[in-house]
Amino acid sequence: MSASIDSETLKQYLADDPPTVVNLAIKPHFEALSDKEKLYAHHLSLACFAGTRIVLRQVSPESEPIYDFIVALHKEVNGDYAKAAKESGLSQEEIDAYLSYSAQFLGNLGNYKSFGDSKFVPRLDPIKLKALSLLNSSLQELYERLKDGIYAGSDVAKLHLGYPSAGHVSTYYPDSPNVKKEEISGVSDFLEEKRLLPENTRIRKTEDGFEVLIASAQKDPAAGDRDLKESEWTLDDGAKVKLVFGDHSKEMETISHHIVEAKKYAANDTEVKMLEEYAKSFTTGSLEAYKESQRQWIKDKGPAVESDIGFVETYRDPHGIRGEWEGFVATVNKERTEAFTKLVESAPKLIPLLPWEADFEKDTFLSPDFTSLEVLTFAGSGIPAGINIPNYDDIRQNIGFKNVSLGNVLSAKAPNEAVPFIKEKDLEIFQKYRDPAFEVQVGLHELLGHGCGKLLQETEPGKFNFDTNNPPVSPITGKPIKTYYKPGQTWGSVFGPIAASYEECRAECVAMALGCDFSILQLFGFGDGKEDIDAEPGELLYAAYLQMARAGIAALEFWDPKSRKWGQAHSQARFTILRTFLNAGVEFCELEYTKEDLSDLTIRLERGRILDLGRRAVEDYLQKLHIYKSTADYEAGKKMYDELSNVEPFYENLVRPAVLKKKQPRKVFVQANTVAEGEKVVLKEYEPTPAGMIQSYVEREYV
Repeated sequence: MSASIDSETLKQYLADDPPTVVNLAIKPHFEALSDKEKLYAHHLSLACFAGTRIVLRQVSPESEPIYDFIVALHKEVNGDYAKAAKESGLSQEEIDAYLSYSAQFLGNLGNYKSFGDSKFVPRLDPIKLKALSLLNSSLQELYERLKDGIYAGSDVAKLHLGYPSAGHVSTYYPDSPNVKKEEISGVSDFLEEKRLLPENTRIRKTEDGFEVLIASAQKDPAAGDRDLKESEWTLDDGAKVKLVFGDHSKEMETISHHIVEAKKYAANDTEVKMLEEYAKSFTTGSLEAYKESQRQWIKDKGPAVESDIGFVETYRDPHGIRGEWEGFVATVNKERTEAFTKLVESAPKLIPLLPWEADFEKDTFLSPDFTSLEVLTFAGSGIPAGINIPNYDDIRQNIGFKNVSLGNVLSAKAPNEAVPFIKEKDLEIFQKYRDPAFEVQVGLHELLGHGCGKLLQETEPGKFNFDTNNPPVSPITGKPIKTYYKPGQTWGSVFGPIAASYEECRAECVAMALGCDFSILQLFGFGDGKEDIDAEPGELLYAAYLQMARAGIAALEFWDPKSRKWGQAHSQARFTILRTFLNAGVEFCELEYTKEDLSDLTIRLERGRILDLGRRAVEDYLQKLHIYKSTADYEAGKKMYDELSNVEPFYENLVRPAVLKKKQPRKVFVQANTVAEGEKVVLKEYEPTPAGMIQSYVEREYV
């Protein structure tokens, strides 16, 4: 560990000690499936986990050798870490530090936090890690490959993911430390003009231009299977752009194989078509085939085994358009799904309550499938609490989308979790209602938040999805709108790096605004629909607002003072919502403290003012977020969002240090494996310990 990063700064990059390791409980839900459904789930799970190395490669150059080291050491000592300590001369404390790091690494599938994009390093002296590597020659080789990347080094910028030209790390641009942000934009814009989708690509800078690496099992797919017939161009400045197929080819081949195997156990023709398109996409690299798989996926309503897989979320690409590999397989929780189904049915009545006119809303609400799932498998860098996909705007606007709430992720609890920043008098209500409040929040966020809204577009030259002779009037300016999306532009391409966070913020605000509607709380089993802030539904609403304010404070952990950059889309969003609460005035919300170091910082939020001051402030903010998005007004949207995201000296120098002192380890999940025994599939579960976590990965021999 280099002395040039001061010890106080370094502390925040140390691995959790210990991490919070919990089981992703699934057994009763898995056992309830039929043998055929279990086989379907089994092959899809293998397809998801087969992308593990893709995720590692998308995080950092050293992530893959670190993974191999963790697996190889476990095999060398057969899971006996007391033996590993004895043979390498480590103390119990030192071997525990190694295991804590390993569990956090596997929980994030890489050495940067999936929530925050900042690096974490072992609390183990490099000499001790080297001692572990001396147990055999392959460990020594792996140690040589990872030793320069696993620790903090001397450059704080490299402790964060981001554009290489800003000194950060990004393997979406492999072997290209000198690639400029403008060059990434240039190539990305050129490919957008060619209508080549970017989610399964990476870009490598070469001597004469750029290689666009496309994830596919085949290294030379037939021209007819490609999204573009051509594969080489010369840009105006003379730089060459070349498509190179076969990125992650070994993994993509294994993934395609298990997708084809799963097809034998599909429940219906829609699932068969969906799997055929997946296999085509993962074999040839065609994202048009992938989009077709998503169209079929949306049509597969309420399956017993739900799954989606591919290059999905674009949070970690600094340019905000390339997707990280993820895949999940889950079973439906019918009881919890009932409340969500009622929410879906009520959606057409609820959307008009939002602060904009019908001109800025889809012509008809495409009623999605909304289910509460119990997750069997979630492969990726982290597990969210809810998902709203696909992320393709044309599919969402014209065909629809699906929402899922992940029940066993929401309910996973670590024993004795501390709750900083909540007042003593509020703790009882907060503890009692935080889970149901979060479930309501996730439901509204995913279904109505991400599901509402219309992008005003010139869909093709001269054709518009709004009346250009009589354009919609903006509720912000009171004048007809002037901006809209041009042909080929998408929400992501116009709003670029802020798109992910901005959209999360919009969805969170929809949930905070509609959560004030007591008829919605009734759908989830709270109250009789009558507005009463002092009754039980009011307690749930109070817990929801406290939870959001607390999340806004805790978000500062994910802001980096050196780069002045937010490392996490949801955190930035929640901080701006906290600022919105505070801007509503001290009559509604205030941060209170008596000590100079803010060690006793708490939130005072007036329950009796949520329905007037709180709701009004949120709706004003939401209206702007929505109209700027709807009308492609990037300039106004960015200006507003940057202002609210700005971490002023009070937050930087006082609140943030108080947050770092009280930060809680983020949960990492130990997931079960499915094992085929003839025509039957059994579930194998593991201890919720670092060693149990490692064992679960070791037994995935196909990774």
